[in-house]
Amino acid sequence: MGNRKTSGLTKRGGIWHIDKIVRGTRIRESTGTSEIGEAEALLARRIEEARNASLFGVRPDRTFRVAATKFLKENQHKRTIDNDAMHLKRLDPFIGHLWLRQVHMGTLQSFIDKRRSEGVKTLTINLAMTTVRRILNLAANEWRDELGMTWLQQAPKIKMLPVTDKRSPYPLSREEQAMLFQQLPDYLARMALFKVNTGCREQEVCGLKWSDEVPVPELGTSVFIISGERVKNDEDRLVVLNRVAHSIIESVRGMHSEFVFARLPTARKGASEDELASRTPVPIVKMNTTAWKAARERAASEWESRHGEPAPDGFRRARVHDLKHTFGRRLRSAGVSFEDRQDLLGHKSGRITTHYSAAEVSNLVSAAEKACSDESHKGPTITCLRRRSS
Repeated sequence: MGNRKTSGLTKRGGIWHIDKIVRGTRIRESTGTSEIGEAEALLARRIEEARNASLFGVRPDRTFRVAATKFLKENQHKRTIDNDAMHLKRLDPFIGHLWLRQVHMGTLQSFIDKRRSEGVKTLTINLAMTTVRRILNLAANEWRDELGMTWLQQAPKIKMLPVTDKRSPYPLSREEQAMLFQQLPDYLARMALFKVNTGCREQEVCGLKWSDEVPVPELGTSVFIISGERVKNDEDRLVVLNRVAHSIIESVRGMHSEFVFARLPTARKGASEDELASRTPVPIVKMNTTAWKAARERAASEWESRHGEPAPDGFRRARVHDLKHTFGRRLRSAGVSFEDRQDLLGHKSGRITTHYSAAEVSNLVSAAEKACSDESHKGPTITCLRRRSS
């Protein structure tokens, strides 16, 4: 009985596969099951769908899970595909089993409620909703079956949630920076100091390569040009080095053959001297680690001990991205023009930001120098107006 041959079903690798022509349309797919009864039921459903589509224009049903899988397969080139996959994995228990026509704001509400109960920020929830909206729009407008019908008749309106819990940027004062950086491991302190003097994003720092370095012999220095494929706004990113950033680059030169920032892997407990000596540096893939979070807690405790009052909440929860805001704030306080700040921070603009003359690079280096320290220029002191911690 288990070996009977059913027209249109073939068993490969223990799984039944459909390969059948119905009314001129070829149906080819895996049933995902090794049970002949389940495979036959799916085949019967596909035959009925093809018949209804051919005779009556009835659109076959597909689950959101099937659509999500197609989306992930077709978008492997996306820089953010891993994030999309993460969101879809969290969405799957709530809507993965639903037909595409059943996915709308109503059926997404249980997912929204669950994420909010877990303390997830609205912006993060909206990112997941954006992925759902993109898939539904593709299903309604671009994806077509063998009969030329779209997967979905019409995409529902997926509305983004109003953001009321967004955390404000927190530029660090010089004192806060010193307290925090002193608590960081050496490899993180170097990266943080580079970040606060260049305005690079976390992944730009982690992914910085020696092949990105471009000498500027006229100025006796170099710059880094990061390919747009590795930059959030998809534009090539010019990274100008002030004297602090330049000193950091020189301090890590030769540590790793490909990546600028690397560290020795953690040694196992009880490792011998030979094992310790044989370790080779490995690239650092992220800065927002437990080491960063532990360091900011220690820094906040030091603030309280030194000032006799709780540390500002923004300092206690300082994010890696706040270092970019700090650089931008210091440039603005020093009177650096809006256009130069855009270029130094890698913001999108109408200019081709990597085609500069030596004179223009010199101007940007001079502007970046103004963020080095209070003593490095005669600009105004930054006064931060903040609410006291309750």
